[in-house]
Amino acid sequence: MAAVGFLVEVDLGVGQASVVVDGGCAGCGRPPSWCEVHHITAWQDGGDTALHNCVMLCRTCHRLQHHSEWEVRIRDGLPELIPPAWIDPQRRPRRKPLLHLAA
Repeated sequence: MAAVGFLVEVDLGVGQASVVVDGGCAGCGRPPSWCEVHHITAWQDGGDTALHNCVMLCRTCHRLQHHSEWEVRIRDGLPELIPPAWIDPQRRPRRKPLLHLAA
């Protein structure tokens, strides 16, 4: 992993594994080619560049993670997005259907 300012180059293996697990954007389902790897705990805050701390997000969903009250977490090995209270007062986690893992 290389860091330049706030740009982090993710290890190719982590990126490929995220594509397999997430199948694209964990938020909206856009294809992997539209996605970036998001660190759940930022690398500058000590977060690992490892599958348990990374999730695939398209540019729009990635921006929401950094500039809104949306949160992302990994639960049971799969990503969940937690909406802000103004969208869902109970902040129920949302998980996109991962049909590619059902086979």
